[in-house]
Amino acid sequence: MAVIPVELAGRSYEVRVGHGLVHDLSEHAAPFLRRTDIPVVADRNAREFWGTSVEKALGVGGKTARWYDVAPGEGSKSWRELERLTDWLLEQGVERGDHVVALGGGVVGDLTGFACAILKRGCGFIQVPTTLLAQVDSSVGGKTAINSAAGKNLIGAFHQPSLVLADLATLDTLPDREMRAGYAEVLKYGVLGDAEFFAWLEDNGSAVLARDPAALEQAVATSVSAKARIVAEDERETTGARALLNLGHTFGHALEAETGFSDRLLHGEAVALGMILAARYSARRGLLSEDAAQRLTRAVDAAGLPSEIAALGLSCSGRDLADHMLHDKKMDAGTLPFLLLRSIGAAFLAKDVALDDVALFLDEELQAH
Repeated sequence: MAVIPVELAGRSYEVRVGHGLVHDLSEHAAPFLRRTDIPVVADRNAREFWGTSVEKALGVGGKTARWYDVAPGEGSKSWRELERLTDWLLEQGVERGDHVVALGGGVVGDLTGFACAILKRGCGFIQVPTTLLAQVDSSVGGKTAINSAAGKNLIGAFHQPSLVLADLATLDTLPDREMRAGYAEVLKYGVLGDAEFFAWLEDNGSAVLARDPAALEQAVATSVSAKARIVAEDERETTGARALLNLGHTFGHALEAETGFSDRLLHGEAVALGMILAARYSARRGLLSEDAAQRLTRAVDAAGLPSEIAALGLSCSGRDLADHMLHDKKMDAGTLPFLLLRSIGAAFLAKDVALDDVALFLDEELQAH
């Protein structure tokens, strides 16, 4: 088991990465579970596969699971579901010193984390992410949110978990498409700041996607370590360091909005496309070599992820996609910073990007390649 600390003043916690952690849930979570009845918020699919294991594990510690099921998909990150969940937690008598367990992917983690952030002005929660994307990204760092009509993750709070248990065994039941979508976030850590890790993924990505235990543990632990360092430096995204984690997300969120935040384009797939667009736009501006942009495209293609927005068959213009970006959380005084690249492993925040130019670039991409 790899143990990665997330060092924050007064709120430090551990991310534990390994196989079989769900079966030892009571042992790992014992310091935080003071109740006999433990509220567990679960994705329905995750509960189907892992609910019995969670119940047995809690039973070893003399605890009983109280389940709240969440429908899979971004549609559950809504005001309506947040209201239902917080009402249920209050019915369960959850107090500020209690902890709620979140079992599932990023949707469940975001929803549960936000509910715990606002319930009685803040109670604790433990993340048990069951998707690759959640294990390497959304479960770590304390960003919690729901979606709104205006866009993705626009209503939320920073609320750190007390513990993250990334059980690699849960990925055995993950559909291949979801596995590939999560791998996009793994690639992201190499692209934004670790050229050596990116090169390792070029050689070992197929083993990671095939769920080879050693390759998978190295990929997840390296990704989590990278995020933990950035979060420790810039917890609330005030200095700009944490903004690097948004590489590919400005373009990607626009594509998600255009496709209705649906299964037509999964979040990780949108991030993969977004990184490619960021690389090509960087090359267009003379910041990145064409060879480097093509190298990223090859890595995305090799993982079976989408690499061309033209293939999505969108009936929109580049201006339509750029308009979605106006709701981006990073918008500041009417200016939207963009994550661009100087090389593989060297991302930076550019504050001189004109959305009109981005719209023209996206028009070209919608018709090219």
